[in-house]
Amino acid sequence: MKRVTHLLTMALIFASVSCTKKFETYPEERTFETDVFDPTDKQGVLATNYLLGIFSFLPSGFNRIDGDFLDAGTDDAVPSSFASSISLFTNGQLTSSNYPDNNWSNSYTIIRRSNVFLKNIGIVPIPEAKRKTQVAEARFLRAFAYFELLKRYGGIPLVGDTVFNLEDNLDLPRNTFEECVNYIVSECDAITTELPRGSTIPATDFGHIPSEAAMALKLRVLLYAASPLYNGGGVESNPEIRVLTGYPTASEARWVKVIEAAEPLIAIGYYKLPTGSGTSVYSSVFTTKINTDIILSKQSPNSTTIENANAPVGYVAPATSNGRTSPTQNFLDAFPNLNGTPYTGSTLTSVQYDNRDPRLKAIIFYNGVQWLGRGVQTFEGGLDKPNVPFKTQTRTSYYLRKFMGDFTSSSTYSNQSHNFPYFRFAEVLLSYAEALNELGRTEDAVKEIAKIRSRAGITAGPNSRYGIKTNIDQLEMADLIKNERRIELAFEEHRFWDVRRWKIASTVLNGTARGLSITPNGSSFEFEHQDVATLTFKDKYYHMPVPYSEVIKNKKLIQNEGYY
Repeated sequence: MKRVTHLLTMALIFASVSCTKKFETYPEERTFETDVFDPTDKQGVLATNYLLGIFSFLPSGFNRIDGDFLDAGTDDAVPSSFASSISLFTNGQLTSSNYPDNNWSNSYTIIRRSNVFLKNIGIVPIPEAKRKTQVAEARFLRAFAYFELLKRYGGIPLVGDTVFNLEDNLDLPRNTFEECVNYIVSECDAITTELPRGSTIPATDFGHIPSEAAMALKLRVLLYAASPLYNGGGVESNPEIRVLTGYPTASEARWVKVIEAAEPLIAIGYYKLPTGSGTSVYSSVFTTKINTDIILSKQSPNSTTIENANAPVGYVAPATSNGRTSPTQNFLDAFPNLNGTPYTGSTLTSVQYDNRDPRLKAIIFYNGVQWLGRGVQTFEGGLDKPNVPFKTQTRTSYYLRKFMGDFTSSSTYSNQSHNFPYFRFAEVLLSYAEALNELGRTEDAVKEIAKIRSRAGITAGPNSRYGIKTNIDQLEMADLIKNERRIELAFEEHRFWDVRRWKIASTVLNGTARGLSITPNGSSFEFEHQDVATLTFKDKYYHMPVPYSEVIKNKKLIQNEGYY
């Protein structure tokens, strides 16, 4: 009887609690749109913070894929670690389930949050000029996110200004490549006049989006659209997929659009190549927070993260270095002589590093280079290539130097500006030159490349052609422009996509990544070529796989050809 009474008492207690306590239907700590977009917030503080938070979802660039640069998935470098997932891009084992650069979720987070901002910013009582600028910034971020998707997958679902709820039908089909290009371009056109010119943005607001960034995004989208892979050169056999990943037929008019996008941006005149020339001038572009070459970059606090991640491994204390990136001999061979002519000398001697394009010394550590008060030792058994079991070290006898401060004679690292560049003026000139040459205006293209080579420190030579031969033909100039992009934009996430849009990946990414083995011999060294990786490329890798996790959620998503 006592047991029954006890059970009845407990039942009454629970009944009482259930009548007075309502269970949560959402997390109490959740922030609602009405909390952020407040009609009483005259300064728009919360809304501004929400917008700035979207910037954080933009790709970081540096060592972002399993600790490695995307360029380590090309012929320009290999990861120093054998365990890095970046190798999936070059070992023939990439699938829709193991894809290491899945940007789908991240980009759609940017798109959704931008749409939330655009939907609600109208109720915040901020000045109209500020509202227009912030609306334009949100639209830029959304357009940039769509391009990040487009270059990976081809056409993707365009959602416009829609903010979806959980009860909405989220099974959306992919838009065609052409529809996506047109949408991004139209967004860039719409916001260009709403964003401030770079010359008017005060230093205290550096990192906000200038109108030139919208113009540069438009230029890059049109450059890709005009390129062989997308401009009628798709590799797909299925016409339904082919229209998702490019234009079914080629058109020379697409190159005209590239020129029409580049010339107004160049004519503004604020963004330009830095004055001076040589190794230090090139290096300073990446360590000087505000300069006229950088149109837009990823903002981050000053730090030593790049030095710690990528400098030679023998520097342990007080400056720990992890040597994550091993540039290849293939990449080093791309650098011309100091006079701009192709290098044809030996690659089995240290003489190969002398009298070359000055950018080489700004981008690559090689044996003997001074760093932190001593010479780099990438010879076998050296401090920076000790050959200790399970030790991450260079696989090629080279390390990546680009993006680092000058610590030639320092004893340790000091904090540096490391803002990953999204858009640079040098890229604008390279894109312009490529389009000019494609339309037969080869000598006009020579003038643009000469500007970049001059700043690089290559000697002018006869008729100030900077090593570009007289009467160079269109095909020769196309190869020279490709090589110039490879050097100038190295490790800025261009090479990976360039070899695809040019449709040369099946050639340059099927072969061998090479390095050197350097052996001490008394007071000198013996050099030997060393194969460090076999590169494998399949035609399906021209486009990335739509993530398997997305395909199984959305039954209307068509997977790219060759993936499951």
